[in-house]
Formats: sequence, C-alpha cells, structure tokens
Amino acid sequence: MTDYTKLIDAETWAFIDKTDSFYPPETVTFTVEQQRAVYDRMCAAFHVAYPQNVSARDETVDAGDHAIPVRIYDSVANPAALVLYCHGGGFVVGGLESHDDVCAEICGRTGYRVVSVDYRLSPEFFHPAAFDDAMTAYKWALSSFDGPVVLCGDSAGGNLCAAIAHAVRAGGRQPAGLVLIYPVLGGEMTKGSYVAHAEAPMLTLRDVTFYGNIRAGGSDVSSDPTTMPLADTDFSGLPPTVIFSAECDPLCDDGRDYRDAILAAGGKAVWFEETGLVHGYLRARHSVGRARDSFARIVGAVKATGANEWPY
Repeated sequence: MTDYTKLIDAETWAFIDKTDSFYPPETVTFTVEQQRAVYDRMCAAFHVAYPQNVSARDETVDAGDHAIPVRIYDSVANPAALVLYCHGGGFVVGGLESHDDVCAEICGRTGYRVVSVDYRLSPEFFHPAAFDDAMTAYKWALSSFDGPVVLCGDSAGGNLCAAIAHAVRAGGRQPAGLVLIYPVLGGEMTKGSYVAHAEAPMLTLRDVTFYGNIRAGGSDVSSDPTTMPLADTDFSGLPPTVIFSAECDPLCDDGRDYRDAILAAGGKAVWFEETGLVHGYLRARHSVGRARDSFARIVGAVKATGANEWPY
C-alpha cells in the first residue's frame, strides 16, 4: 500500500481536502447531471481572474448535424501560434467553464491564441463523439489560422489530443507539438502505477475504469487508437511531444510508456513525472508550489513547441 503521507506535502493535502469537500459521501449515487453540477461548483471555487491582457469570446464550429461550442482566448493582436485545448473530466464532466482560467493563463503567458473545445460528453454520446468533435475543431483551427497549431489537453483531453495526432499522420498539416497533462492513454491496468496508485487521492483505478466504460458504451475499444493511443502499433511521425504525469496517479506510467514508444520510433518526446502531485493538480497551480512549478513547465512546453523549439 502506497504511503501518501510521505509522498504528498501539506500544500497538496490542503488542495485535496478542499476538492473533496465538494463531494458528499452519497456522490456515488448522483445522476450524471448532479455529478456535473458538483464538478462545476468545485472548479468554480478554484477559478482565478484572467491575466490583465487576455480577452475571450465564444463561437461555434459547424460539425454538420450539430454545433461544437468553442471559446477563443487572445492576448496579442497577431498571435504566433494557436493552442487547441481539450479539457479533462473523464469524458463525462467538464466544459468551457471548468478549464476557463487555465486556458486564459496559457494564453496570457505564451501570447498564443487558445481555443478551448466543448466536445460532446458521455453517456449522452458514446465514442467516437468526443474524438470526432475534437478532430473537427482541429480541422477548423487549421482552416482559420495559418500559423503553428499545438495540441494541449489534460486527462481525457490529453487522450483526445494524442488520438488526433495519431489520426492526422496520413496527410495534411501536422500539429507543431503535443503537450499532454496527466493523460489517460490506455496503458496496462494490471501493473505499475495502475496497481501502486490504485487508491490514489483524486483519482482511483475504479474511477478510471468507470469513466472508460461510460465512454465506450459497452463496446470493446481496447485496440482502437482513437480511444487508446497506446494501443497503436505505429508511433512514428508524431509531433514533438511533452508529457506531464502526476506521481500519485494511476495514470502515471501511461506518460512514461508513451514517451518510450515515441522515442523507440525515432521521434521527439520527453516525460516529466511531477513529484508528489495528484491527478487534477492544474487547479492547484496557485496554491501548491509543486503545481505552480509544473504549470510553468507546461507553459514552457506549449511556448517552445509552438515556436518550433526543442529545449529538452
């Protein structure tokens, strides 16, 4: 059994306790709508003001039979790159509001345009709905912006960004970079961090299984790279990739294994295992020193890949 009292510092425990305070014991009995409401309230409690130079506007992307809401953040007149951001939330919760301040800060600190994607969620929409929406938003971004496009996302959003990068290798404009924050990538769930951190604060192995099953809607997606990028048999031709994993997270080894697969195929990839941090630590970037330092590295990775630089 992992002793988290030794791995996690006091600041991070305070963040965990504040997060947990929004989830009553009976949360497991809540409907999906009730769970979304709790998640939204929790995210709102951590929300910080935009950097002074950042503005945002909401638009929609035409996906044929439906519209995909997006939020566009700008801080300079002529941004040098665009960041397509896919939010986390297990493919079940989250949206434009849950990661609003994160996107605003990435925009303010890089000077890049950031586009946040409100992809369809499960269980109303099973796979490949979220992937299809993310892909449509990526193609829209390419059509509306001439410069480099960086794919960035956390957790479920990291999964979507990686899946896009795999899918677009066949042709057309490629992403300038791929920045993944504690992503779920479809690793082996019977070993490594999935076992060592099966009962981690903030995200357990049961949670990972629960969200995965909801997204799949009863289908076997274990060999589908659009849901499980690590299931792909070819890791060549991927963009320069920077991965950030929380040490105290069942998903931790997914980041390491993804880096290793890209390097083995001759690509550029680097992996940061963020010591003592937990899943969801983006929301702790203003209250936890370790999270603040990691967010600086994340912003640096976005900035570098958008500028076609590789400082690793």
